[in-house]
Amino acid sequence: MQPSRFFKCLSDETRLRCVTLLQKEGRLCVCELTAALDLSQPKISRHLASLRQCNVLVDSREGQWVFYQINPDLPIWAHPILDDALAAVEKNGQLHKDLQRLNQMSDRPEAAGCC
Repeated sequence: MQPSRFFKCLSDETRLRCVTLLQKEGRLCVCELTAALDLSQPKISRHLASLRQCNVLVDSREGQWVFYQINPDLPIWAHPILDDALAAVEKNGQLHKDLQRLNQMSDRPEAAGCC
């Protein structure tokens, strides 16, 4: 992965919010990201597809749900950058709001088995 492509993928606010939530939570399904970011499912899916094409994220299907996580095969230099990005967005308050909405979601797939 070229650093310029990696940074270009993270330069969009919605994609950065998705990545930092996934960095914090480990893995989330589309419906969780939709609830957390308070955005439409098509918009979230479009950004997730972009992140997947950049190899920043990987997805896995479990039944009807698609889960996303940070690509474990990212280059070694990318991991500290994601950690620093998470630390930076934790300070601006947006991540806290996103996590609040995520935690208020009553039918999370890991807990309830459905979205």
